[in-house]
Amino acid sequence: MPAFIADLLAAFPPEWQSVIISTFKVVVVLLTIVIAVAMLTLAERKVIGYMQLRRGPNRISFFGLPILRGLLQPFADVIKLLLKEIIVPARSSRFLFLLAPLIVLVPAMAAWAVMPIAPEFVIADIDAGLLFILALTSMGVYGVILAGWASNSKYAFLGAMRSAAQMVAYEIAMGFALVGVLMAAGSLNLGEIVRGQEGAALSWNWSWLFPLLIVYMISGIAETNRAPFDVAEGESEIVAGFHVEYSGAAFATLFALPEYANMILISGLTAVLFFGGWLSPFDGYLSADAAIRGVPVVGAVLGNGFHWLCLKISVFLFIFLWVRATFPRYRYDQVMRLGWKVLIPITLVWIAVEGVLAWLKVGPWAA
Repeated sequence: MPAFIADLLAAFPPEWQSVIISTFKVVVVLLTIVIAVAMLTLAERKVIGYMQLRRGPNRISFFGLPILRGLLQPFADVIKLLLKEIIVPARSSRFLFLLAPLIVLVPAMAAWAVMPIAPEFVIADIDAGLLFILALTSMGVYGVILAGWASNSKYAFLGAMRSAAQMVAYEIAMGFALVGVLMAAGSLNLGEIVRGQEGAALSWNWSWLFPLLIVYMISGIAETNRAPFDVAEGESEIVAGFHVEYSGAAFATLFALPEYANMILISGLTAVLFFGGWLSPFDGYLSADAAIRGVPVVGAVLGNGFHWLCLKISVFLFIFLWVRATFPRYRYDQVMRLGWKVLIPITLVWIAVEGVLAWLKVGPWAA
């Protein structure tokens, strides 16, 4: 901690210092997520545009600079949504209609409280972090169901029911995938899970839990209602699904912000659980006293740190966008069949394989 910050904190009672530090961490993380969501919407339109031989947003620029055209498009979208009228249907349940967006948004943000963002940076280093994440990621769908029911619209209600069925199918597969990580790590603490993967890239969990990694990624795409699993919003069938009656800031809170925030969360969890989080892929190849670690910039880049977590999250976010641009939307029966008849059996089989490997003391269970 910098000296001037320590001097400022010294003016407060000891019991207030931890509160101030935690509040500061929360504000930093929330602001970072909000800005990252804004940039992710731009990146999605740019990446998919390039894949489809289009330019994407290229009008709203920064001080007219041609190299930054389109950079301010997300902020223009935010201003537009905030200025639009919030229309509440006359026969809807007004209280629940306005409550639903908060139920979707809060879990997407609160889950970051236990994420180990850097070696010494985590808001709440709790031992049941994995359980906390699993509980919060399953709560968002209740906001979707509530939004569909409170709208008093058949299209919205159909979208909500689809979300409920999809949640049950893919939450089970995701939960079993996390059970496999728990068996490999022997801890529910996300920081301990990251430190348990220390070593080279082949020491990370993905090498031993590869089938569970694939299942977790697919389930994560389905949990965030992203294409090709966006049957809850199928505009060709049910107009827009659960958010058909929402507009303005309520629409942004219910649909845009939580969806993209959950994409970042799922990508972060994939990096933490399967790819070593903030660990460097060169960690196992460079000794602690290697000469290159003393080089000011190169040593910091090659060592463990927040930048590796950002890089890994960026790769998985690109996969989210790539999948959306590549695959057509599945039919509802195909989504259910994939969840119940393919992903869940794969996770059960691999958990049994892990049990055998643990009994034989192979791989992560050798110690």
